[in-house]
Amino acid sequence: MSELVLENVSYAYKGSDRKAVNNVSVHFEESKVNAVIGPSGSGKTTLLSIMAGLDSPTEGDALIDGERLSGMDLDQYRREKVSMIFQAFHLFPLLTVIENVCFPMELNGVEKEAAIERAKIYLQSVGITEEKHKRYPGNLSGGEQQRVAIARTLASGARVILADEPTSNLDKANGQNIVDILKSLAHDQGYCVIIVTHDPAVAEQADHVWKMDDGVLRAE
Repeated sequence: MSELVLENVSYAYKGSDRKAVNNVSVHFEESKVNAVIGPSGSGKTTLLSIMAGLDSPTEGDALIDGERLSGMDLDQYRREKVSMIFQAFHLFPLLTVIENVCFPMELNGVEKEAAIERAKIYLQSVGITEEKHKRYPGNLSGGEQQRVAIARTLASGARVILADEPTSNLDKANGQNIVDILKSLAHDQGYCVIIVTHDPAVAEQADHVWKMDDGVLRAE
């Protein structure tokens, strides 16, 4: 089971009367691609931060597989339960491709040789050939860097993937490739995928679309 649930979640920044997230209740299921859309300033980024355990709600709670985040070690949560894909890739520039993918496994106690073998499998699954494993991220195209970022997400073992504008820095063909990979992870491997996006072409391929406006989340 891989699901993320928000129960009556609100969030207000210190010194502000306005709620950036306003009484959001939603159930993100496993094996589904969920898209969250909305204009800038609508609360999408704050909502993503709450789901990632980077911010705690001022009201309500988030649950992962039935367990409340408020009672969890949030560093462990981000290592093992949920993983993020960013629009700017956020690969380690001084680590090679395979070292980037090994990193979360080694954090979780996997021995180096075992991590390398598993990293090769994850990289192959996203179309990164072995000749590129020893390259540094700066020597890859944007589309390749994002695929490495997805492989690193898989290496964490997390079954909930939060993708923050994962196609915005890519051309149309590479962006569609990334969407296809995320769809396959959800539909074929049972991941719970949540994509925050401005791109209607990405949103229309999701199983569920949610629109955020002025802190309120509604199903489209």
